[in-house]
Amino acid sequence: MTPTLPEILRGNFMSLAIPATPDMAGQFMTARVSVIALLNLLGAQEAERGTAGAVRENRMISDLLGSAPAYAVVVPEPRDAPSPAAIDAHNAALRRALIALHEAVEQRGDDATEARILALYAAMAEGRKLILPPLPG
Repeated sequence: MTPTLPEILRGNFMSLAIPATPDMAGQFMTARVSVIALLNLLGAQEAERGTAGAVRENRMISDLLGSAPAYAVVVPEPRDAPSPAAIDAHNAALRRALIALHEAVEQRGDDATEARILALYAAMAEGRKLILPPLPG
């Protein structure tokens, strides 16, 4: 399961809202707050770029699926009005179709199409890259 940004933020809230016990003092509490802060930082990056990145990714996946008619993979269409949740749902459907295409391509030994799929995976990973802060000290 991939948690959504609202789920992460709710979890962070609950982690901070629950009173600390005596055994949670010192380094444990410092580490706990550091993890919560890091999740908030990464969540802010996702909130800033996530939807636009998913829209771009959806277009790239749709283009690749549409350019492989020999495999008869159905390109899923969005079901709902554009919203972050609908865009994510469409992205999940497109990714399932891309996986089905990749499996079919591997079975046929179609190296050219597989190279295009692998390049797409690399572009997708680059587009979702989150920047970690430098370590203190």
